[in-house]
Amino acid sequence: MRLITYEWQGKERLGAWIDNDHQVVDLAHTAGIAHADTAPFASMLALIEGGSESWDQARVLIADPPPAALYATADVRLLAPLPRPTQIRDCLCFPDHLRGAAAAQAGRIIAASVDPDATRAEIEASGMLEVPAAYFDFPVYYISNRMAVVGPDADVEWPPYSQNIDYEMEWAAVIGTPCRGVDAKAAGAHIFGYTVFNDWSARDEQMRAMRASGANLGPARGKDFCNGLGPCIVTADEIADPYALAMTVRINGEQVSRGSSSTMHYKFEDLIAFLSAGTTLYPGEILGSGTVGGGCAFETGQIIRPGDVIELDVESIGTLRNRVVAPHIA
Repeated sequence: MRLITYEWQGKERLGAWIDNDHQVVDLAHTAGIAHADTAPFASMLALIEGGSESWDQARVLIADPPPAALYATADVRLLAPLPRPTQIRDCLCFPDHLRGAAAAQAGRIIAASVDPDATRAEIEASGMLEVPAAYFDFPVYYISNRMAVVGPDADVEWPPYSQNIDYEMEWAAVIGTPCRGVDAKAAGAHIFGYTVFNDWSARDEQMRAMRASGANLGPARGKDFCNGLGPCIVTADEIADPYALAMTVRINGEQVSRGSSSTMHYKFEDLIAFLSAGTTLYPGEILGSGTVGGGCAFETGQIIRPGDVIELDVESIGTLRNRVVAPHIA
């Protein structure tokens, strides 16, 4: 299933895409016409929490929808597929992102140095360009702001405390059933589906907070203002191999990077096993993958400007498109 949340006549509705995403099946409306229980289709979270019985019922409804419950995608406004996730945990699964970010930062330091050759040699000798050995010991993550979620085609407002905004090309797994103490081999059964995730970052504020803490405690409000999700949630059964998906970034229609989910060191199953050790994961939780290698402007050297349109595309899921606006920047 390709599931969406959309707005119709001022109300949030749960839908499923059909006809190559050109039409929307309104699931609550379809259930009502079929004289079925509409409660599991009140929202995306209600459907996820309904479990496999509700998911199977949704598939039956989508297979033969009544014309009265169909809408053209062009006539509705898409929202984030899960407007209020139960939780958002963003992880660091791509070591190539660490390598790329380190190389980009080293390049900036070298360019500003009075003796570039000496500075380059010093950086190379320091090990700064290598992924820290501890990275491979366990997944690292932080808890993000589940209340600051936007969907496709929404404007993302640059926070007033920042002059340097950045996108981050990620994707995410959505937890479908509660799990605690799960082995990685069994963890896949707890994944409801996948979506595209943009972990928007105020880079200047992020770096300021990490320096000020004295202990590199994290991004703080540099990542507190916006999380992009969408355009849909594709259920896990629809994707044969989630670790073979192209991940592409376009800025104002021009491709600036291309990566692959195959380069994840930690898979979502690894994350579930790690996170569920001593903690229960609940339906509707989002597990972000972290940034794919080359998947942010910090790595590629792009400068994001007010009015730029950022498109993140994950194969088999779709494109999450947002425009950045910055009223405080001339």
